[in-house]
Amino acid sequence: MRFDIVTLFPDFFSSALQSGLLGKALARQIATVNLINPRDFTTDKHHKVDDEPYGGGVGMLMKPEPIFAAIESLPALPRREVILMTPQGQTLKQPLLQELATNYDQLIVICGHYEGVDERVLHLVTREISLGDFVLTGGEIPALALINGVTRLLPGTVGKVESLKAESFEAGLLDYPQYTRPAKFREWKVPDVLLSGNHEKIAQWRYEQQIQRTRDRRPDLYAEWLENTKSQSE
Repeated sequence: MRFDIVTLFPDFFSSALQSGLLGKALARQIATVNLINPRDFTTDKHHKVDDEPYGGGVGMLMKPEPIFAAIESLPALPRREVILMTPQGQTLKQPLLQELATNYDQLIVICGHYEGVDERVLHLVTREISLGDFVLTGGEIPALALINGVTRLLPGTVGKVESLKAESFEAGLLDYPQYTRPAKFREWKVPDVLLSGNHEKIAQWRYEQQIQRTRDRRPDLYAEWLENTKSQSE
């Protein structure tokens, strides 16, 4: 997987791209991340990347020319997506991460700033993605979340593939509670069923916990899961 990140602040990514499983995956070239600064593609002496919006209004907009030039300088792999990180996009959820990890070889990610980008940039964009219904100072944090979420699904990033199948959202449910040693910490004990060695009962308990936790914490997901379960049984 090749990530091309169009950002005014490439230094933002330095530490995160060298840390943890993501850093190891990049070191092993399971994925590559290229940082492209649109400021490098300006043609004026001040390297101006923003300007006032036509029609008035507060703030500044990112100009289209540097963004177009930056993206047009990149190689185009056959299976590529050009993504704009924006609060107006579709919400980033696990199935979308799975789709991007499975169906694409190149993800070009545009990190907006100021009041956003000139609308004509959307002629380049094939998908708009949002972290949620809130606004950040720029698209770098969402872009990093996208890189992380997609890369961890690529073969070789996570040691045990089974761990990807038994986690939150993979089956439409939240993850079950998990415990490690000691068996008792202060007044809190590990549930007896997890110490029983009975794998069938453990699996049933975990499934029931997933359902209960999703119902209690995310009734929206629970309702969606119920609907999907019902449709699959018909």
